[in-house]
Amino acid sequence: MQFETMNQALADAFPGDSAQLDGDGYKFEATVVSAQFDGMRTLARHKLVYAALDSFIKSGELHALTIVAKTPEEAQAD
Repeated sequence: MQFETMNQALADAFPGDSAQLDGDGYKFEATVVSAQFDGMRTLARHKLVYAALDSFIKSGELHALTIVAKTPEEAQAD
């Protein structure tokens, strides 16, 4: 598995933001805090994250993905 490569692809898609992929090889969680999400609904946010990881999803390397996508303000409120 190319876990480091997947993490880098996520970080590259959200430069300067907090983007991290965690997992155990079967289940994964992408946590992204980005100002890009400002004004977006959940589905639109998830589409951006999926786009960043698309090649890994299509190849079957990445599945069972949970996404946490927040703006910086939402992350601070938690």
